[in-house]
Amino acid sequence: MTTAFFRTVILYFILMIGLRLMGKRQIGELEPSELVLTLIISDLAAVPMQDFGIPLVNGVFPIVTLLCLSMLISYFSLRSIRFRGLVCGHPTIIIRDGKIMQQNMARNRFTVDELLEQLRSQGYSDLSAVKYAVLETSGQVSVLPYTKASPITPQVMGQTVQDDVTLPTLLINDGHVMSANLSASGYDQIWLDRQLKDRHLTSPRQVFFLTVDEEGTVVCVAKEGSR
Repeated sequence: MTTAFFRTVILYFILMIGLRLMGKRQIGELEPSELVLTLIISDLAAVPMQDFGIPLVNGVFPIVTLLCLSMLISYFSLRSIRFRGLVCGHPTIIIRDGKIMQQNMARNRFTVDELLEQLRSQGYSDLSAVKYAVLETSGQVSVLPYTKASPITPQVMGQTVQDDVTLPTLLINDGHVMSANLSASGYDQIWLDRQLKDRHLTSPRQVFFLTVDEEGTVVCVAKEGSR
C-alpha cells in the first residue's frame, strides 16, 4: 500500500506541474491537440499506478516526453502564425448579416442542431437577431447580435438608431502582417505604414495587434516596451 501511495502521489504531482507549465488556457479550453495529449497522459499515468511490476520511470518518461512535446508545439505556435493555424485552425464565420454560411459550416462539419444549440445557450432563438456568429478554434460560437437585439436595446426604449455593429478584421497579429486580411479589407501596405507612422511606430514588429472594422475604425495595441 505504501508503494502504491507514493507512486500515485509522484505521478499526480508530475501531471500537475506539467499542466501548470502548459498554461491556464490549456486547462480551460482544450484544442484538439491538447485533448489528445490529455487522453494519452491519463492512460499512461494509470498503468504504473496499478501495475507495480512496471518501473515508475517507464511511466514518468513518456509523460514528461509528451509534456515537453506539447510545450514545444506551444512555443512554435507562438512564434509562427502559419504553424498556429495548422495546429489550432482558424475562426470561421458561420453567420453573416443573419444568413447562415452553409459552406463554412460544412467545411467544419458543424451541424444546424449544434448551431441552434449554441445560439440558444447564449439567449438567441431567432437567426434574424444575429449579425455575426463566429466558430472559434475552441469549438465555441461567439455571437454578435444586431444592435436592436442586444440585451438593453434602443428598440425596447422606443428609440431608432442606426445599426453600428461591425466585425473587426485582424491586420497585424503579434508583429506579423496578415496580408490576405489586409487585401480583403481593401487596404494596402502604404495605408498600413501610414497608420503605424501616425502612432509613432516604425515597424509591424512593434505591434501586438491591429484591427480595422467595416467603418474604417482602427484599433492598434503596441507591444510592451516597443515605443
